[in-house]
Amino acid sequence: MLVTNISQLSGKETTLELDITHEQLERFENRRANGEYVQTIFPHLTPAEREFLLTGITPIEWNDIFGGHE
Repeated sequence: MLVTNISQLSGKETTLELDITHEQLERFENRRANGEYVQTIFPHLTPAEREFLLTGITPIEWNDIFGGHE
């Protein structure tokens, strides 16, 4: 599914293809009311993909701002 989000760091809008369903996206959007964690809803996604869902920050943007691993 194509998911568009706006980065909380730069304000840039980005669309990524993520392996998620509409049902999972609805659960994610209601996670606070349901008390669910993003890791529970999307256990198959990478931490970077979950970060994108939460904050809109892409791996490239993260590395540009904070640097890569040493």
